[in-house]
Amino acid sequence: MKKRRNHTRYELRDKGKVVYVGITSQPVDERVDQHRQDGKRFTSVNKAGPFVTKDSAEEWEENRLEQCTAPH
Repeated sequence: MKKRRNHTRYELRDKGKVVYVGITSQPVDERVDQHRQDGKRFTSVNKAGPFVTKDSAEEWEENRLEQCTAPH
């Protein structure tokens, strides 16, 4: 049985800096509105590629979090 590709990967940015990395199976616009209601501050949203499986999305999220928190 094929896994469904129904997850979107996205980043919230504030003046170019990534402030949040996330995945969602709901429309990105709805998820972004939830972040705004929760008080997150960001200036733009970057959708990262096409729809993917949940497993692939979770792997991407974990890798992006490591990249964002690694010392530069």
